[in-house]
Amino acid sequence: MSAPARTRSRMSQGEFIAMVAVLFATVAFSIDAMLPAMPEIAAELSPDAPNRGQFIVTSFVFGMGLGTLVVGPLSDAFGRKPLIIWGGVLYIIGAVAAYFAESLEVLLAARVLQGLGAAGPRAVTIAIVRDLYAGRTMAKIMSFAMMIFALIPAVAPMMGAGIIALSDWRGIFLAFIVFSIFSAGWVTLRQPETLPVEKRRPLNAGLLWSGVVEIFSNRMVVLTIAVLTLCFGMLFAALVSTQPIFDETFDMNDSFPYWFAVIAVLSIGGSVTNARFVERLGMRYLVTVTLSVQIVLSGVMAAVCYMDLLPTDGLFWAYFLWTTSVFFMAGLTMGNLNAMAMEPLGHLAGLASSVVSSVATVLAVAVAAPIGLAFDGTPAPVALGVAICAVIGVILTLIMGPGPRRQETTAQDTA
Repeated sequence: MSAPARTRSRMSQGEFIAMVAVLFATVAFSIDAMLPAMPEIAAELSPDAPNRGQFIVTSFVFGMGLGTLVVGPLSDAFGRKPLIIWGGVLYIIGAVAAYFAESLEVLLAARVLQGLGAAGPRAVTIAIVRDLYAGRTMAKIMSFAMMIFALIPAVAPMMGAGIIALSDWRGIFLAFIVFSIFSAGWVTLRQPETLPVEKRRPLNAGLLWSGVVEIFSNRMVVLTIAVLTLCFGMLFAALVSTQPIFDETFDMNDSFPYWFAVIAVLSIGGSVTNARFVERLGMRYLVTVTLSVQIVLSGVMAAVCYMDLLPTDGLFWAYFLWTTSVFFMAGLTMGNLNAMAMEPLGHLAGLASSVVSSVATVLAVAVAAPIGLAFDGTPAPVALGVAICAVIGVILTLIMGPGPRRQETTAQDTA
């Protein structure tokens, strides 16, 4: 019996998509719920260098990138479910350490540990989807999951702000523990193992190395990873800059969670649009068009800021619309790029999902961190940074060529 048939005997496709979205949401919740806490944490643990508060986000992302490199090969050897469950355990340990942290250094180390744990749900979930689907069908499943996933950024900052109001920023880490128990429990109780024993790859250094060589020998995969890195970098740069801009540029820190919720809800349109058109137009076409539009929007936003063309009220609305466009862009690029990279690598899905996600995430931190630290009280540096990344991304997608749009896989992978 095929892997998809085994899964559907226990779980409907709708429940499967919802579970995938919740597992993906581990990352979004872990980042977005911390945004309202950044000023309090910086004031308490780093009063002399408040900009270091941004490392609360990037340290988590960095740990996630490192962990992602490991969990895929482990899931190829031992199965998908154990890696998600043990990743949840490590995530909870990191949350407990962060709760008791008395210095920024300890807190950042705990966030790295949390990121390492979150790598399990993040990367292994992609491998599970690839076990069951391929090509445009996989991209469509990912898009539906992203629609639900996008609701987490809408509510996470408000949840973070509410927890802070009831206790303090440390209470957010208790919420992380509850969330991880829920998501890992869902997988434990409802999701059958998607990688049968006979298809597992031994944890052998030679096999791992040959797999890595195969991945990086594929020109299209390498180019896709590079574009994915830039898209992650743009998203992370916009994300870490959002709270400081609302606070320092527009003096709207109290209402920031509500505005961020509106941005997140509007950005769901990106995933909806992608799910509707990806099978008709193709993944690469949508990525190219989306990045091309982002070049124009970010270039205009940077010019407006540097030339001081708008009053404060007008600048706020321009920034609001531009930030929404960056999050909207994620829905039209992330799932497609992951599916494009994984398309020729189904026979080593766990290792491939680890390498692709890890390399893209770690390098994205290197892209986003300097853009975030360049914050000067205006949206100008982040808009310019996003514009530059989008230009490079379009160049790389054009280097890929038009691609075999009609030949992309549309059937489920029943291997």
